[in-house]
Parts: sequence; structure tokens; C-alpha cells
Amino acid sequence: MSPVNPRVVGLGTAVTVAVLLPLVAMAGPTGEPVRPSGASAGGDAKAGDLLSGLGLGPRTPASAAPATPAPSATPSVSPERVTRCGPELASPEGAEAQTCVLSEGPDVWARTYYRNATGRQLDAFLVLMGPGGRTVQVDCPVPAQDEPGTCETPRERGRGAAAAYTAVAEFTGAGEGDATPLLLRAGSNTAEGEGS
Repeated sequence: MSPVNPRVVGLGTAVTVAVLLPLVAMAGPTGEPVRPSGASAGGDAKAGDLLSGLGLGPRTPASAAPATPAPSATPSVSPERVTRCGPELASPEGAEAQTCVLSEGPDVWARTYYRNATGRQLDAFLVLMGPGGRTVQVDCPVPAQDEPGTCETPRERGRGAAAAYTAVAEFTGAGEGDATPLLLRAGSNTAEGEGS
């Protein structure tokens, strides 16, 4: 039997250690996996760390591909409401009213705000007058109570500028026949001295 060459034994040992050392290091002393470089202490690796550790560029599997962003929806913007009102007027009997023309987008309508402190029921007649002689009229009962209330015409598609519209509300005694006295007239463009 030939003597063993110490150089060959040393070289064999070095190769064995070189092969086994990475395997032992990967297992770790407690059996925990070794974190790739860039991983946090909690063990979370950054995206692409594992692949870059293998010398490969980051890849995104088809199932994890970023979704195409949905086209951004334009936020709906409500049209601005414009209100043009005449002055607040009051009758000596205790009826108070203010009449307005309102517009929002293409729509125009009239509204009157009232308070009835007369102690009796009244009738309100609200008229919206527009370009070309077009008119819309509504009748509203006004209860005998000192609480504020409103009466308004239906909205209609405007014809021309909203500034071309005017509104008038007339308040009369309810159920008093043809000779019903006019207690108050309030318009959207009534001057301060025109209340009755």
C-alpha cells in the first residue's frame, strides 16, 4: 500500500469543506433559512431580491402583472344655482313675502318665501314670466300660521338668459269670491316702494 500524500489529503479536505460549507450556511445553525441580502430582519425580501441573488433580473409572473389602470372618471360637477330675489315685503295685515327667480344649469323656476301672520288662510298666485310672453302659474294655499313656507313653479328648460325671467307672487284672502282683496304683491325685481 502506497503512502498517502498529505498534499492530496489537504486538497481533498479543502474541496470537501468548500462544497459542504455553503450547504451548512444555507441551513443555518437552528434550521432557519438564510435571508437573501436586502431582506429585512423580519425575513421579508424586497421584490426581485431572490432573482437578483441568482444573477437574474426581476420578472413579474403574468398573474401578478400590474392591472391596467381604469380610465379616470371625470368627477361630475353640479351646475351652480343662481338666485335673483326681490326685497322682502310686508302688508299691514301681517303677510310677508319675498319672490325669487332661480336657475340651475338649463332649468329656470320661480319661488316665493312667505309668512302668514294674518290669522286667516290666504291664497298665493305665483307667476314666472319668460321671454316671448311665456308664463307658468301655480296656486298655493297659505295656511293661517306664523310659520315660514314656500311656493314654487315647476322647473322648465330656460329659453334665453335666466336674467330675462321675472316672477310675481300675489297674496289674497282665501275664498272671498270675485272681490278678493289683494293683500300683498312681491316680485323678483320689485323696487322697495312697490309692496302693497
